[in-house]
Amino acid sequence: MVRIASFNVNGIKARLPVLVAWLERARPDVVLLQETKCQDGDFPAPALEDLGYHVAALGQKTYNGVAILSRLSLEDVTGGLPGASPEEDPQARYLEALVDGRLRVASLYLPNGNPVSDPAKYAYKLAWMDRLGARARRLLRDEPDLPLVLGGDYNVCPTDDDVYDPAGWADDASCRPQTRARYRSLLHQGFTDAVRARTAAPGMYTFWDYQGGAWPKNHGLRIDHLLLNPAAADRLQDVGVDLSPRGEPKASDHTPVWVTLDL
Repeated sequence: MVRIASFNVNGIKARLPVLVAWLERARPDVVLLQETKCQDGDFPAPALEDLGYHVAALGQKTYNGVAILSRLSLEDVTGGLPGASPEEDPQARYLEALVDGRLRVASLYLPNGNPVSDPAKYAYKLAWMDRLGARARRLLRDEPDLPLVLGGDYNVCPTDDDVYDPAGWADDASCRPQTRARYRSLLHQGFTDAVRARTAAPGMYTFWDYQGGAWPKNHGLRIDHLLLNPAAADRLQDVGVDLSPRGEPKASDHTPVWVTLDL
């Protein structure tokens, strides 16, 4: 069994104690991190390597940043989402790797896209999703028998059941019809939303804003997802959202989502 988790840490240096405590308690085999907010040279790899993880990171100063931690070997590590050059898209939002030769994973931090009134920001989000769809198709074509997990902060509420106030959030970039259509297109390619494979219950969220008492009121969004290709979905054993880190002091505004695969 291999447990894979995704966790937007909202600044790894600020959240390192919370992250380390969670890693020691939950002991996931593979962790996909987002919004690390630090350059590669400043990434706290030694503290994570001391816990037994191999570390791959792709960062930039202050914003974005993704990483992969694995107790198993990491190979074929590739940074940057195909479809644009580093000059065209310098943002650190996509990191992909082969785990132990038997599982491919990607940690992704999809653009927020707000405000939608800013054509450049929302257009960038939609274009990035189109590139992600193209990469997903390529991997499905080239490695159909290799389990694949595309995990991260998608900044997408797939349906109204994934947002506490659908009417209030209807115009947000995470809930716009064009955003949801592109997310559905990934599912139509053959990917499985791991959480929804096990429960259709509303009110299961992964993000709560720091303001307005969102966490105690459970005014949340489900925007962190683990999408499984058919080879991974066939091996799905368990899935869950771990709420415990969100209640810790100095917590991220996200909490981990995880799956266990029979590999």
